Amino acid sequence: MSIRYMKAPPTTYVMQFKDGRVKREGPGLSFFYWAPTTTVVAVPLASSDVPFAFNEVTQDFQAVTLQGQLTYRVADPKLLAGLLDYSVKPSGEYASEDPSKLEERLVQIAQVRARTVVQSMPLREVLVQAATIEAKVLAGLRETEAVRMLGVEVQGFALLSARPTPEMARALEAEAREALQRRADEAIYARRNAAVEQERRIKESEIATELSVEAGKRQIREAQIAADIAVEEQRASFMERWSENERKAAEAKAYALEKTLAPVRDMDWKVLMAAAGGGNDPKLNIALAFREMAENAGKIGELNVSPDLLRTLLSAPSGNQGRHG
Repeated sequence: MSIRYMKAPPTTYVMQFKDGRVKREGPGLSFFYWAPTTTVVAVPLASSDVPFAFNEVTQDFQAVTLQGQLTYRVADPKLLAGLLDYSVKPSGEYASEDPSKLEERLVQIAQVRARTVVQSMPLREVLVQAATIEAKVLAGLRETEAVRMLGVEVQGFALLSARPTPEMARALEAEAREALQRRADEAIYARRNAAVEQERRIKESEIATELSVEAGKRQIREAQIAADIAVEEQRASFMERWSENERKAAEAKAYALEKTLAPVRDMDWKVLMAAAGGGNDPKLNIALAFREMAENAGKIGELNVSPDLLRTLLSAPSGNQGRHG
């Protein structure tokens, strides 16, 4: 039969051409049509994901492989239908291979934009700055005239991986391992230095404590010495005052004795002896007589003292005994 039935989902924009003119169009249409004279065009409106894999060269001439996916949707189905053949057979299949060419064109445009971005960056930045590459490529795709002419809106550009060559990957891994090892060694050295520094601070604290204790002991000793000096100074002051008092007492005694002896200073000692009562003692009188003779020895020619006289003088009783005898 030549009468066919067309039923499209809401995500498909359908146009019915008859005699070179559009008889009906819109998303999600359903209708009967006469197959021999009717051409049905179905343009999908749903967003689609297109995987890609690019081999590019970085700014420092290093090969890198970019893998990811491109997300797009048809914004102007009539414009796209005028550039590519989206007509369908009665079986529902596309009559040409043009629909598959749309994804190829978009991938090619994305590769051109990605090449421009990657060639401006060294390999290290390409490997670690995926977000920057995605943002720049997506902005470039949205501004590209070729994309707008297709009536397509690019919704996303996701970079899933960026891989260098195996040799470069091993070199970068080795360098990264060395850097990590250096940082680990630096961390160990820093920890050891911190331990040594902490030990030094502890030693300094102990030394400071010992110095503080010694300073306290020194202050105690100095206070004791100062106390001893003060006691000695007080003792010296006391001795000086005591000596001064003794000197003044002696001077007072000497002055009193001098005043007491002043009346008899110029008197003859003989008179003083007689006044003292010494004349009553025979032995004293005999001694005074011998002293007189000794003082006048030059005037005495010869003096004879018999043993009997000496014996008598030596055995003579004292004045008091003589008086009692």
